[in-house]
Amino acid sequence: MVEQKKEKEIGTKDSSRDSGRRKNERRPSRRPERVRQEFDNKIISIRRVTRVIAGGRRFSFSIAVVVGDKKGRVGVGIGKAGDTPIAVDKAVRSAKKNMITAPLTKHGSIAHEVEAKYSSARIQLLPAPGKGVVAGSAVRTVLELAGVSQVSAKILSRSKNKLNIARATIKALSQLKK
Repeated sequence: MVEQKKEKEIGTKDSSRDSGRRKNERRPSRRPERVRQEFDNKIISIRRVTRVIAGGRRFSFSIAVVVGDKKGRVGVGIGKAGDTPIAVDKAVRSAKKNMITAPLTKHGSIAHEVEAKYSSARIQLLPAPGKGVVAGSAVRTVLELAGVSQVSAKILSRSKNKLNIARATIKALSQLKK
């Protein structure tokens, strides 16, 4: 009997604390809203690289990133560091340094067909009005972050290296004429 009274008292104390709020209502955030960044970025490959030394193995990360503003500016960068956040920051800085501006039509397409080769990766870009982005692998990522919306792409080589494919796409976009 006495225990039940104590439980009721404890229950009333808890409910009196939350009297101003409903059960699932979120508190207003004290932090100011985050300002939208100028560029969007997307990681296309992460590799854990190992080097063997006398005491054992040392690990580091190699990260490839595509950065773009979806208005024609796009870049690819690579960063290497002991842990992933530092490698991503380095890759983003590198991508911003190596940025190009792709001339787009008013419908978000490309003006003409273009082919490019970087290392062993070969790609072909074709204007495709009304089809959207028909592309795979790193080509799609580069084209979406560049703001190209009406294009068809084909990877002509058998290369699976996403960094080289992304760089071939950048090279193809830089070959476009206005």
